[in-house]
Amino acid sequence: MNETRNPHAESVLKLADAMVKTALLPGVATVVVGAIVATVLVGWAGLFGALIGGVIAFGSSLATLWMMRKSSGMDPMAVMAVSLGGYILKLLVLLGVMTLLGNIDALHRESLAFTMLAVILVWAAAEVIAFRRTKIPTIIPDSSK
Repeated sequence: MNETRNPHAESVLKLADAMVKTALLPGVATVVVGAIVATVLVGWAGLFGALIGGVIAFGSSLATLWMMRKSSGMDPMAVMAVSLGGYILKLLVLLGVMTLLGNIDALHRESLAFTMLAVILVWAAAEVIAFRRTKIPTIIPDSSK
């Protein structure tokens, strides 16, 4: 078989790998700090809320990277459509999950929300750092000509 090289897919996959490697440790550290602070301030409900918030944030962030990997071989415009559609879908899923979890007494809502927010912000910052450090072209010339 003669497979053609797809420089766009290679760049996206390289970036996704770099983002996971860069964001994983700070993300875990943020969940741990959130869980400790919530436990000290609120107790068991704070711990459970912070852990659930961390899991939700990790799931959301990993879903983004999964979408990057799955759409990497597509045309760049299709990748942007997948990104926008995935973002909207993630927001709707997060809204639904947060609505369902808001009524559970064993979870401290604020601990859940603040830990989730902190993890998402730390993860996004780590993704920006990974993007800046990764040596990939931001404009890929058409190699078929």
